[in-house]
Order: sequence, then structure tokens, then C-alpha cells
Amino acid sequence: MIDSHTHLLLCEKPEAELLAAAAEAGVERMLNVGLDEETNAGVIAAAERNDVVFAAVGRHPNDATGFDDTAAAELLRLGTHEKVRAIGETGLDYYRDTAAPDEQRRAFAAQIEVALELDLPIVIHARDAEGESTAIDEIFATLDARAPSHTVILHCFSAPQRVADAAERGWYCSFAGNVTYPSAKELRFAAAKVPADRILVETDAPYLSPQPLRGKRNEPANVVETAKVLAAERGVSYEQLERTVQANARLLFGW
Repeated sequence: MIDSHTHLLLCEKPEAELLAAAAEAGVERMLNVGLDEETNAGVIAAAERNDVVFAAVGRHPNDATGFDDTAAAELLRLGTHEKVRAIGETGLDYYRDTAAPDEQRRAFAAQIEVALELDLPIVIHARDAEGESTAIDEIFATLDARAPSHTVILHCFSAPQRVADAAERGWYCSFAGNVTYPSAKELRFAAAKVPADRILVETDAPYLSPQPLRGKRNEPANVVETAKVLAAERGVSYEQLERTVQANARLLFGW
């Protein structure tokens, strides 16, 4: 199994303990995702220490304030590291107001350019206010305009109404623990519709623990619980889904 999106630095347990538990659960590769300058350095260091860990570097939209040409240049430099396999997470978050929309747009646009220059996939964070779709709509429009044929990963996919649009564009949809929640019927239905060669599974640890573990901090080992739900929803065995997401991640991240 793989975990296509995790944040080891934010988890409660020590790195070695997290990786040992993941290995015991059968998790063989993971993408450890940076959020800002400090965590970008941390995810690269973790990747250098551990063969099973790879890195993504970016500036999260909630931390977009002050993103400038210097920050973009630093991402461009970090992105050349041999274990950096994606840019992000970046995108738009109109649920929280920790960064102004214009600051988020500036950082997002710059990171698209970095991803294009380095020919690396771009990891997208999208979150809207309850009942709205402004952020996801704008993200689709921005990517269509700036990177119409680039490789895109919709991390923690939670826009079931856009699954057909994502599939049309050939984007990857990565599902986290929230797809296992009893209230997520529409999201599970959407997960069943994602083309087999474009589906991924993730933890977004330490957030979004799957239903059997809700109330506890998430970690990479728990990705298997989400994968079990996805497999059942798609009408395939766990082993078949495992082979599918492993092949997708291998092609996407080159690991």
C-alpha cells in the first residue's frame, strides 16, 4: 500500500515509530508534504533519512501571506532535490481566513509555474465554505488557463460534483479518511467513478483519521482502513485496489 499525502512532522509519534507501524501495516511508500519553508526543509530531511519516504514542497494556501519571488525561487531550488516528487500542497482555501484570497492566488499561480518548470506534479488543496464551490471552481479555471495539460493531484478529494470534470482532465483524485465517514455517501459514490488509473489513497496525517479510528491522531499506517472502504465501494478486493494505487503512485512519483 502507499500513502500519497502525509505530514510526518505534524504527527504525535516519533518518525521512526510512525514508519515502523506503517511498514507493519504494509505501507511501502509515502509522499511527505511540506507546507512552508520550515516544513519543506523537514520533509526533504525525512526523505534523505528514509528510503520509503519521498517529498513534496510547497506553500499551503493558509500560509500564503507574504509569498514572493524569493519564496518561489526557493521552491524551485528545493524542487530539484532527487527525492522531491511533487510541488504543493497549494491551491485555495476559502473556509479559513488566515490568508487573503489575493495572497493565496499569487502563491498558487507561482507554484504552478514552478511545477511546470520542473515538470513535477502539482498537489492541490481546495476547501470552500460550507455549501459553496468558489475555491474549487476557481482552481479548475486557473489550472485550465495556466497548466491545461499538466499532471494534477486533487489531494483529499472532497468535491463529488466535480469527479467527472477531473476525470476529463486526466487528473488524479486522492481520497483520505473522510471518505469513510457515515455522512460521506456522495463522496464514496464519486470514488467509485474515478478511473482506475487515476485513483490514489492517502491519510493527510495527522488529520482525518478513518472512521474506525476517529478521535485519534492519524498516521500513515491507517491508510489501509481508507483503502478497505474504497475497495468495497468500487467492488474490488483490497489486494486489487492496492495493486492499482501502487501502480498509479509509481507512475506519478517515479518511486
